[in-house]
Amino acid sequence: MAWTKYQLFLAGLMLITGSINTLSAKWADNFVAEGCGGSKAHSFEHPFLQAVGMFLGEFSCLAAFYLLQCRIWGRTDSSMEPQPSFNALLFLPPALCDMTGTSIMYVALNMTSASSFQMLRGSVIIFTGLLSVAFLGRKLLPSQWLGIFITIIGLVVVGLADLTSKHEDEHKLSDVITGDLLIIMAQVIVSIQMVLEEKFVYKHNVHPLRAVGTEGFFGFVILTLLLVPMYYIPAGTFSGNPRGVLEDALDAFCQLGRQPLIIVALLGNISSIAFFNFAGISVTKEMSATTRMVLDSLRTVVIWAFSLALGWETFHPLQILGFFILLLGTALYNGLHQPLLARLPWCQPPAEDHERESLLGGSHTPINENS
Repeated sequence: MAWTKYQLFLAGLMLITGSINTLSAKWADNFVAEGCGGSKAHSFEHPFLQAVGMFLGEFSCLAAFYLLQCRIWGRTDSSMEPQPSFNALLFLPPALCDMTGTSIMYVALNMTSASSFQMLRGSVIIFTGLLSVAFLGRKLLPSQWLGIFITIIGLVVVGLADLTSKHEDEHKLSDVITGDLLIIMAQVIVSIQMVLEEKFVYKHNVHPLRAVGTEGFFGFVILTLLLVPMYYIPAGTFSGNPRGVLEDALDAFCQLGRQPLIIVALLGNISSIAFFNFAGISVTKEMSATTRMVLDSLRTVVIWAFSLALGWETFHPLQILGFFILLLGTALYNGLHQPLLARLPWCQPPAEDHERESLLGGSHTPINENS
């Protein structure tokens, strides 16, 4: 069935804002400006402050939810059901996972390319699948196990592409390896978040905008408070600021004052995550969770193309192979092969509707899809 103009708009909005989210974060990382106290010009490496901005974008979804509620309350249609009551603290554990995973991914984005960052995030299906079996009692289908196996192969290929394209500088190579490992480690935390949401949150039938906004609120408040002790915690060579601490928010604001384009990049990141969540939720509602997954995979191509065009990274053919292998693994895990098999008269497999609504294909995905 052909898409309507509204559905095309939602699909385009999700693809564009999702791509802007990662590209704007990487753009901010590429700026060099002087910091506080006349310090020498240095890169804008403030991952935890950027994570605060991301949560602010998620928090804005809560405002969108209440605006939507006001619109509903203004109607005379009595058939509209009120939102069920729930304990907001249920969102605290997944919000803590979201906060930790997002912060790690922003640290990793400083060390590796935007395209590899986006591709390696596909490893989340490996850990989500395994954790759903262990803690949710879910039985994975053979196609899902095959998807996980193919995804692992895709991760190896992408890792090889990073290794071979950065071999000329040992220090950069070590950064790339560390960044790639951090991204994969962050996906373990994201998968824990997904399992927690499925086990404790989804059964309360909370509106997706409210869920995203509530997690954004917890993440924004907690991480903002943590910026204070981070200002004094030494991080050595792991830090990218002159004082060598875990996060120097004051240095970040000084750099913002000396290079206003960084503000533009941060605003792009904040606004894009808000619109991306709205578009993703709407795509799932108006079309399907599978469509959302496909669009989320396509933004990897957009990010890669822009990174190449802007000179942020060099072309490597192994990345193409890695991307297609990861795409195949994700497609198998989410059941995209079923519509193709259904067209074959001699191959009519049993319906796998639940596969389409798997943990990665639900109406709510964590953060950001951030980044």
